[in-house]
Amino acid sequence: MAEFHQIIGHEQIIEHLKTAIRTQTVSHAYIFAGEEGMGKRTLAAAFTKGIQCENKKEDGDSCGTCKSCLQAESKNHPDIIYVTHEKASLGVDDIRSKLNNDILVKPYSSSRKIYIIEDGEKMTEQAQNALLKTLETPPAYAVIILLTNNINAFLPTILSRCVILKLNPVKEEDIKNYLMQVYKIPDYQAELSAVFSQGNVGRAISYSSSENFAAMKDKVLHLLRYIDQMELYELIEGLKDISEQKGNIEEYLDLITLWFRDILMFKVTKDMNLLLYKGEYSEIVKQANKRSYEGLEEIIKAVEKAKIRINANVNFDIVMELMFLTIKEN
Repeated sequence: MAEFHQIIGHEQIIEHLKTAIRTQTVSHAYIFAGEEGMGKRTLAAAFTKGIQCENKKEDGDSCGTCKSCLQAESKNHPDIIYVTHEKASLGVDDIRSKLNNDILVKPYSSSRKIYIIEDGEKMTEQAQNALLKTLETPPAYAVIILLTNNINAFLPTILSRCVILKLNPVKEEDIKNYLMQVYKIPDYQAELSAVFSQGNVGRAISYSSSENFAAMKDKVLHLLRYIDQMELYELIEGLKDISEQKGNIEEYLDLITLWFRDILMFKVTKDMNLLLYKGEYSEIVKQANKRSYEGLEEIIKAVEKAKIRINANVNFDIVMELMFLTIKEN
C-alpha cells in the first residue's frame, strides 16, 4: 500500500487529493474510474492512509510510520472498511449490512470513517438505490470511495453525488523507468512491457514479470501474420500450448487486440509512428488495405468477448474458435 510519492503518473488526481487532505475539504463520496491495473486501488489506499494519518506531511501525504498508517498498511484499520464480495453482483443486502447500517456507528479511533467499495460496477440497481440514501444524507465523518472499471454502470443520481476521478494512461517513459528502478527489469524488457501496456502500470508489471512475454509476443505475431492462410483447426492447434498456461491467456488476448488496433489506427491515420508493432509495418499495411473499418471493430469486439467468456469459464476451445471465426470472416 503506497504513499502518494511512491505512485507514478496521475499527478493531477494526486494533487487534488492531497489538497483535499491538506485543506480539510475531503468530500463525502468519490468514484475512482479506470480499467483494471490502472492504479485505482493504490490511489484509494494512499488517499485513505493520508486522511487517517496522525502525522501528515505538509503536502497532505501520509507519514507511513504512525499507528494509523501501519494499521492501514496491513488492512487492519478499524475506520477503513473494504466492502468486498465474491459474487457476480453486489446486492442490496450487502450494501445495507456492510455500509448503510455500519456507517451509523461513529469512528472508532479517527475523525473519519472510510468505506472503499471495490468493483463498484457490480452493484445492482437496488444496491445503488440503497447506497443513494446514504449518499444523500451521510454522517459528517463518512467518506465513501467507489472503485470501478465501468463508470457507465452507475445511476446518474449516484454520479451526481460523487467527485469523479478518471485515471488516464501513464507516460511510457515513466513506466519504463519505474520498472527498471523498482522491479530491476532490464532496459529492453522494461521498454517492451511499457510500450505494450498502453499506459497501464499493472499490465506493464505483469508483462515485465512474465518470463515468456517476448516469446509469447512472437507466437502471437506468427499466428496473426498467417491467420488468413491458416485453417481454423491449425489456429486452434496453435493455441493448444497457450491453453496449457491459461494464466497468460488474458495477456495473449491483449496482444491480439493491440495488433488489430494497430491495423485500425494505420487505416485511419496512415502514420507508422503511432503503431505499437512497428517492426510489422508491411504486414499491418497489407491487412489495413484488406480489412474494413467495420470488420476491424467487429474483430476487436470479438476479442473482448473472448476475454469475458474465458473469465466466465466457458470452454476454452469453443471461445477461441468463435473468436478466430470472427477474425477470418472480417
